[in-house]
Amino acid sequence: MSRFVLIGHPVGQSLSPAIHRAAYACLGVEHDYDLVDAPDALAVRNQVRALRDGSIAGANVTVPHKRLALSLADELDPSAERVGAANVLAKSSTGAVVAYNTDALGLAHVLAEFSPGVERALVIGNGGAALASVVACQNLGVGHVAVTARAFSADTAPQAWPHAEQFRRLGAETVPWFGSTDRVPASIADGGLLLQATSAGMRGKDGGEELAQLVPWAQLRDDARAYDLVYNPPLTPFLRAASERGLKTKGGLSMLVAQAQLAIEIWLGQLPPSAPLLRAAERALEAFS
Repeated sequence: MSRFVLIGHPVGQSLSPAIHRAAYACLGVEHDYDLVDAPDALAVRNQVRALRDGSIAGANVTVPHKRLALSLADELDPSAERVGAANVLAKSSTGAVVAYNTDALGLAHVLAEFSPGVERALVIGNGGAALASVVACQNLGVGHVAVTARAFSADTAPQAWPHAEQFRRLGAETVPWFGSTDRVPASIADGGLLLQATSAGMRGKDGGEELAQLVPWAQLRDDARAYDLVYNPPLTPFLRAASERGLKTKGGLSMLVAQAQLAIEIWLGQLPPSAPLLRAAERALEAFS
């Protein structure tokens, strides 16, 4: 039996244990999956040390430690190097800790079904999830990807916007935050895909209603689509507002399952089926409600 963990803060209501244990059952293997609340960098380093010495066989990483996890790895898989954040850590045959990012790969798979052929996308957020969203859109061949965040004020020089340069290096346009300018991003005005990639609206977090109210829903075309990476609760203020506007919507549970599938494939060399993992995630989410 091997032990795998999720490193983050907070992690008490994570659905990952239910998803991973369902996957192990499907694959016929007996492994364990635990939550590790890591409030600071020292706690994260301790878990990376445990991976090096074999106390754990692999780790998922969630907010707020995805960039830190990347910096602590010995080697970077191209998936993590391009995003600039890691959500999976694995140990190679040589003993090196390797960082991966299955968020972008999993999200790309989900978006290919949810919004096929989309040409424009606007990502809300400037953290690791937003970086993964940009890469996911680019992997799908979206021609124009823009990014906005609450810290991207029109009153501040774009060069000073936090993490904005990282998005520009990826080829994304950075645009001022809703409400700080009269300029509406082309990604909104011309339709396309709107991705909410912050923690706003997550159970136990503030800001969901405020963010939803700031989005210029009336200026979106009827064929625009809205995806929220938040999965708890299933209906966030962002998704509720998008539905009221008449847009097609989808929540982040699908991405959570997809990225978990890919992480398990990295660790075990086998890709579990999605349907039983999604059912396990839905049951676990209902239990938290």
